[in-house]
Amino acid sequence: MSSGTWMEDPPILSVKDGTVNQDEYLSDLSPRHKPWDVHRGEADEVQQAYAGGTDRHQRYALRVEQCSQVLEFARDPPKQVSQQKPTQSSRQKYTLKNAWFCRVRHCPVCQWRRSLMWQAKVYRALPSLLRDFPDTRFLFMTLTIRNCPVSELRQTLDQMRRAWVRLTQLRSFPARGWVRAVEITRSQRDRSAHPHYHCLLMVPPAYFQGDYLKQAEWAELWRQCLRIDYKPVVDIRTVKLDLVQSSQRVNKPPARMWEAVAEILKYAVKPSDMIRDHEWFLQLSDQLQKTRGVAIGGILKHYIKEREPEKLTEEPGEETPAISAEQLFFGWKREVRKYRKLNNVGKERAVHVE
Repeated sequence: MSSGTWMEDPPILSVKDGTVNQDEYLSDLSPRHKPWDVHRGEADEVQQAYAGGTDRHQRYALRVEQCSQVLEFARDPPKQVSQQKPTQSSRQKYTLKNAWFCRVRHCPVCQWRRSLMWQAKVYRALPSLLRDFPDTRFLFMTLTIRNCPVSELRQTLDQMRRAWVRLTQLRSFPARGWVRAVEITRSQRDRSAHPHYHCLLMVPPAYFQGDYLKQAEWAELWRQCLRIDYKPVVDIRTVKLDLVQSSQRVNKPPARMWEAVAEILKYAVKPSDMIRDHEWFLQLSDQLQKTRGVAIGGILKHYIKEREPEKLTEEPGEETPAISAEQLFFGWKREVRKYRKLNNVGKERAVHVE
């Protein structure tokens, strides 16, 4: 909870509560915040998918419709630089301070913000982890299973969860800590669901000296733990330790630490899959209800806390705004699919009411 009258999430403010400056879009003033336009636009489409479902789905639709309609940013003054041309360092920095999030699991905005929150947790944990275990190495692993009808997704995920427990209990399992996240994609051929795990494994240097497992050996271990009669697809690769954030592109094979972290913690379901097939998406939403998306194990549990209140304003590497930062509000304008600056929105109008 923030100090004063502000809660973490301010209430929904109608764009009518402020005067819109037609020329001041968030994505133009701060290009790095263009994803807000993308994800809020996707949320409008996911809201329509939910609206065509059951009473419970329609309640989700209402919450998604109201999500992140107004954003409060702190704008730091630009740094003093000697160059005459504007540079990245001379631009004014915009830092998200507050927004009302619906927290519906498949809301594209909340899914994106939740991904950034998890990445921020890893970002904060790594320096302490590497200080305590300076020789540690990391692996990026993807574990798969055959596609299943979306109506059998919960059962398939439970099979994978039990197989993962068996895998981590094997004497040959090399990781002393791990992060595991589930992703589900939709097959365009037959509308089946493709669940798979993305994992970050923390291994000792001895793994590369005598305990090394080849990809085929990982696949056989995973097959045995799944208790299936076919060879599943498994991908395993070494991750180069790099504490500098990268602008990783989705679906690009990760080779550096931040690429792996971003790939593992990106999203559970692609917004495009939610939007493309409403019936499939509503079934998936029901199947995933009360299932776990991200899990932490081993010694990483001491560095990355799972059971914390969700702070969806967090981003990896984000610094606290300067005390002198200016307070700005941006409202979502559906007709142009962009956030526009709002004037005359008083802070007293945004006191959160439970």
